[in-house]
Amino acid sequence: MKDLKILGVVVFFTLLVYWGVEPFAHSQMHKHVEGHDFKYPDLKEVKVKGDAAAGKQKIAACTACHGIKSQGIKPPMDKMAASAAYGVTPPDLSNVGALFDQKFLVNFMQNPAKVTKTKHFAMPPSASSEQDAADIAAYLKSIAPKEVSPKEAFETACGRCHAMRYAKWTQIGTIPKTKPNIKTGQDLDLMKFKENVAKYQNKLADYLGKLPPDLSIIIRARSKHYLETFVEDPQSQLPGTAMPRVGLTKEGYEKVVKYLEEVGDSSKPEREKVGPWVIGYFVIFTLLAYGWYKSQWKGLK
Repeated sequence: MKDLKILGVVVFFTLLVYWGVEPFAHSQMHKHVEGHDFKYPDLKEVKVKGDAAAGKQKIAACTACHGIKSQGIKPPMDKMAASAAYGVTPPDLSNVGALFDQKFLVNFMQNPAKVTKTKHFAMPPSASSEQDAADIAAYLKSIAPKEVSPKEAFETACGRCHAMRYAKWTQIGTIPKTKPNIKTGQDLDLMKFKENVAKYQNKLADYLGKLPPDLSIIIRARSKHYLETFVEDPQSQLPGTAMPRVGLTKEGYEKVVKYLEEVGDSSKPEREKVGPWVIGYFVIFTLLAYGWYKSQWKGLK
């Protein structure tokens, strides 16, 4: 009985440290940031109704830099030329209406630097009035697909600045499958691709001040709350960061997170499935060990 009491004391203090002391220490070392469920309360509410048909006529204000692949509109420059001109490739707008908050988009088109909370943001205003911005946002929503895959959400929201080594993703696209010269062993196509990645990353680092991190294991390196509040408003967790506020909806953010989990923590479903069995094994083993212990010491003082 004495041994069980000792075990109980050890288990109690272990759980106290894990669920009590450690979270308290973490809260004292790191400020707590409240999220807003991707509602962006600091932005002005949109008071006008957007007209998708009118927005289609006004979208030229955007296609001077952006492409809309789903509508057959190509970007005016390729990725390397755009990187050299702007520091980063302007995103394709095909999925924007499905992933980004409408209020955010309307405010963003009128004042990009203020809405993204970054001083260096290169994009100029693309709408001269709230009505123009609302019309364009309505058009983008009307052409958006009903379903966007987690991978597409990541590429649209994050993939122009962040690489994903585990997914063979670079800021200019997926690493292509190439073949080296059978006689020399040299793969000129791959070397050219890597050269373009290096050039793009150099321009991106010049634009932002440093190269954004690879996101392969970010889902395991940061807590769920930290990631959510950081993506919603980077300045809330890391004041002075060059990362802009991107304006995802809650659903858009969850798609991005799902892809981060698929790439960076692909064993999570299997781990969660096996976990209860492992705990059950240790419980049974503990009971058997205790039974053996009692039988060996039975009658001895």
